[in-house]
Amino acid sequence: MIIENILAAFVELGTIKTFILMMVGVAGGLIAGAIPGFTIAMAVVLTLPFTFGMPAPQGLATMVSVLVGGLSGGLMAGILTGIPGTPSSVATTFDGFPMARRGEPGLALGIGVWSSFSGGIISAILLVTLAPQLARIGLEFNPWDYFMLVMFALTITASLAGENMVKGLIAGAMGLLIRTVGEDEAIGMARFNFGSDTLLQGFDFIAVLIGLFAFSQLLRDVRDPVAARKSLTDKGTIYVRIEHRRAVREVLKRWTIVVRSSLIGVFTGILPGAGGSIANILAYDQAKKASKHPEKFGTGIADGIIAPESSNNAVEGGALIMMMALGIPGDVTTAVMLGALLIHDVIPSPTFIAEEPLIAYSIFISFFLATFMMLGLQSFMLRVFVLVTRIRMYVLAGVILGFCGIGVFAINNIEFDVWTLVWFGILGFLMRHFGFPLAPMILGVVLGNIAELNLARAMAITTDISPFFTRPWSLFFFTIAIFSAVFPLFQGHRGKKKWTLFYLPVACFAVSVPLYMMGGVTRPILATIVFAYGAYTLWRRAQGGWQLEAVKRHDLVEE
Repeated sequence: MIIENILAAFVELGTIKTFILMMVGVAGGLIAGAIPGFTIAMAVVLTLPFTFGMPAPQGLATMVSVLVGGLSGGLMAGILTGIPGTPSSVATTFDGFPMARRGEPGLALGIGVWSSFSGGIISAILLVTLAPQLARIGLEFNPWDYFMLVMFALTITASLAGENMVKGLIAGAMGLLIRTVGEDEAIGMARFNFGSDTLLQGFDFIAVLIGLFAFSQLLRDVRDPVAARKSLTDKGTIYVRIEHRRAVREVLKRWTIVVRSSLIGVFTGILPGAGGSIANILAYDQAKKASKHPEKFGTGIADGIIAPESSNNAVEGGALIMMMALGIPGDVTTAVMLGALLIHDVIPSPTFIAEEPLIAYSIFISFFLATFMMLGLQSFMLRVFVLVTRIRMYVLAGVILGFCGIGVFAINNIEFDVWTLVWFGILGFLMRHFGFPLAPMILGVVLGNIAELNLARAMAITTDISPFFTRPWSLFFFTIAIFSAVFPLFQGHRGKKKWTLFYLPVACFAVSVPLYMMGGVTRPILATIVFAYGAYTLWRRAQGGWQLEAVKRHDLVEE
């Protein structure tokens, strides 16, 4: 059955038109990722309107190609100029730029390219193997479980918003509020339309996305007249040739770092709202801690490039696993992918892979193919990147804004969607200015409908709220939501307050309870392991006299 699905997807994607679209998508993603300030989410959002008229497999393959290209594009700017093209390439600059300044930019780029390729392949393999398994688990979910899953997603997104979690929660609540505008899908009642027939349909999801991310970013880029007249970088004369052979040898010698960092990336991608900006920092930090020579990190060593680039390319595999198996986007880019599926009347759920195998396996295969295309196109697109860096910002912003407006209008041919783009662009600009993260708001818009429908279904079955806290999966998500909400407080006081020593053991004890309740064989065994680890951690800290440990921190950047 699996082989038949793979062959059918290959036939669907095996046309010259699809292949060309994927090549263009990868190339566009590489350039978009290389432009400082132009995020991957922004590139995928701009691509979505142009895929509306395509068949679902072809359109999704194009968007996946942009996504894969964008993940690798950020390293070009980061290594050559010291300015990360995307937030997920921040840690790459720590050693990539020093290596380039040392006279080895070709080697640094080669290590980055092949690390990205390796992380992407590992992530793609896990995507194919884990997504169907997670979907089977998702079949156990009832409305109470789905509602708590959404609450967990919003909580962890807010908790990763930085030191000010309150702003993250406010942003998530605003996203949920925006989703309530229009007709109530559960009972068909008009809400917050203020007598307007236009608002009865609610705000178009794509227009909101493009406004919040693309238009708001453009407003930030051109608000300074002096900076707007300048090109992206003054280093536009750079000419570099990628050293592939030396880079392959360096990456193969450090295959353990590649595997470990890729697994960190996949795990981070599965967490709703985490994204590559966190994964690359975590992978870099773990590589430094595991190194025999941590003092060399930051001076331009290969380990410091391999770790973040392997992880940030593996992130999207994990995010796609969550989206395809449970219908929960792992980050903003997969939220856009979810929007693309909804446009094609495909609703991701635990039965998605079984009911829509052609689309599901098309996503799997396109992720593989795009990774190989990225490897082949990187050298060529490096030269294009050098040309793009010479364009003045106000010209680039004007072209991008034009595409934004055309793309939004083309979806429904409704003028109101263009105004939605404008007003939400202004809102996004103001939120960025006052320090509110946009990711929780976007996920609130995406997940609000899922949360509302499942809450309505749960209340229709019974008005008793106890199932939210007594069902195993619902209790599991509620528990980890509580600990994710407390996590910023724990992170801020770690190494300072003694109560932080109990955070991990108590979390292990709490999580083991719903795992025991699930029954079977595997999950109670897993619960025992988690409980034992918590007990061991508690015992070890007691033996150490409850001594606080010094903690090194990194600033996390919003995806």
